[in-house]
Amino acid sequence: QVQLVESGGGLVQPGGSLRLSCAASGSIVSIRSLGWYRQAPGKERELVAGISSGGTTNYADSVKGRFTISRDNAKTTVYLQMNSLKPEDTAVYYCNAQILRTGRPVYTDYWGQGTQVTVSS
Repeated sequence: QVQLVESGGGLVQPGGSLRLSCAASGSIVSIRSLGWYRQAPGKERELVAGISSGGTTNYADSVKGRFTISRDNAKTTVYLQMNSLKPEDTAVYYCNAQILRTGRPVYTDYWGQGTQVTVSS
């Protein structure tokens, strides 16, 4: 079994910062990529940032220059440093990982439970 456990959401004023964390655990052979998505009320889930196994990162245009994705040396924990937060960043943020599990032949998408980020004065 595989779990993704997120932490770090909360309420912050515009211009403030938050750091999200997501730790993957379980019967993991390999993690191909890690990423963060978000879903605001009434909107579709969208990719915020991703990092490949080789360390290549990509960002949504709306967060470039403000958000930074990174991971630990073991490559099982992913972080999202969010600076200069805006009210439009308010959403539930989900961690995503493409994981090869023990005994499985293909990579599978796994999701965290989601963490609320609210940017408001």
